[in-house]
Amino acid sequence: MGIGQRIGAFRPFLRSGKRFDSSAADRPLLVFEHVHKSYGPNRSVLRDLNLVIERGEFVFFTGPSGAGKSTLLKLIYAAEGPDSGRVLFLGKDVSRLRPSSIPYLRRNIGIIFQDFRLVSGWSVAENVALPLQILGLPRRTVYNRVSEVLEQVGLGGRGGDPAGRLSGGEQQRAAIARAIVAEPALVLADEPTGNLDPQLAFDVLELLEDINQTGVSVVFATHDRTLLDAHPRRVVVLDEGQTQDVPGGLRQVGHVLSPHAVQRPTTNWAVG
Repeated sequence: MGIGQRIGAFRPFLRSGKRFDSSAADRPLLVFEHVHKSYGPNRSVLRDLNLVIERGEFVFFTGPSGAGKSTLLKLIYAAEGPDSGRVLFLGKDVSRLRPSSIPYLRRNIGIIFQDFRLVSGWSVAENVALPLQILGLPRRTVYNRVSEVLEQVGLGGRGGDPAGRLSGGEQQRAAIARAIVAEPALVLADEPTGNLDPQLAFDVLELLEDINQTGVSVVFATHDRTLLDAHPRRVVVLDEGQTQDVPGGLRQVGHVLSPHAVQRPTTNWAVG
């Protein structure tokens, strides 16, 4: 039984009212307008990318290693900027934000990395609580929310454990808990199953699907074709600087894609 089946439905805790202000009511969540990005004259990662992601969508980004999946996510949370074009988050041009405004952008975005990026010497609860502490929420609110979200990701009762002693699968669940604890509008998952065995990979996908059911948009970057086949959803394929938007999943065009665009997973797994 997957995590998503075990934990039941997610529900709002911190933001029970409208998630967006009225000025953003009619705007898509994300818009890429004629985005170009390269790393030198002979390595163009994105060429004239035009893409719209609506609120509440679940979208896969896929492609071979080096195709630009992680770069695309970094453009969204302003870790990097485009060479030209615009990236709009709820109508705001991310690349033109002042440095002092970027932390406010990231309060609306939860990020999940392949390598977890937990502080190993901190407890699980301390890692998960960090976004709420940055927001300055009361200690009791932080405690209640962290306890709830740990239950939701299948780590109930593990909050006091050192994060470094968790298995790979448990560390990724803790990382997901940290990403969703402040109820962001958007969750970005950058190869979150790359170090997990197949069953744990499906558990993580089901968990993110449960989160998506609450209205949170999810962008999931992966090169694992088994995940894309098992849960057909909109897929954006990146390969050699070009993108192909496949609303109904790869089964629609599987024979057309480059043989290197999506791959079967390797067996370099972490046991969860």
